[in-house]
Amino acid sequence: MSLLSLQRSHLHPTWHTIALTLLGATAITISAKVQIPFWPVPMTMHTSAIFLLSAFLGPRLGVAAMLTYLGTGAMGLPVFSGSPERGIGLAYLAGPTGGYLFGYLVASGLVGWFAKGLGWLGCLTVMFAALGVVYVAGLAWLALYVPSSMLLAAGLTPFLLGDLLKVALAATAVSGANQFKGSLK
Repeated sequence: MSLLSLQRSHLHPTWHTIALTLLGATAITISAKVQIPFWPVPMTMHTSAIFLLSAFLGPRLGVAAMLTYLGTGAMGLPVFSGSPERGIGLAYLAGPTGGYLFGYLVASGLVGWFAKGLGWLGCLTVMFAALGVVYVAGLAWLALYVPSSMLLAAGLTPFLLGDLLKVALAATAVSGANQFKGSLK
């Protein structure tokens, strides 16, 4: 094997990783900007996108995509839901929803690590647990901004129904892809 072919073989996985990470961060950005009318609040699709990407890409690339998304937002690009209207950059990350964003970072690793190859019930369980991590981190941070008597009404109950639906859809898509992949073998 020549030095040139050895260098090329090492370049391909690196570019592949970078491309998947950037595509993942772009998908998260787009899904955060999409608002679907829902009751009691409109829902964005970033929960589904993060969980789907993490399940398909695995923990390393899922976390890398989420870190890229957070880093891009921290630099001031309006990638977050409600930005630039509700702020940009580090101010947005330090704002009331910052805990949820960091919860998604942890959740992306959990989903990427545990959801691969599982059936629907397994995916659903892993994604519900990851959603729990998002809510714990988000509510803990939101408590700095909202009185405790209003915390669940401000940061959980309006979003729970939509998030449960998005998680069920993501688990269905991942388990369906896993079954399809298994049928090809």
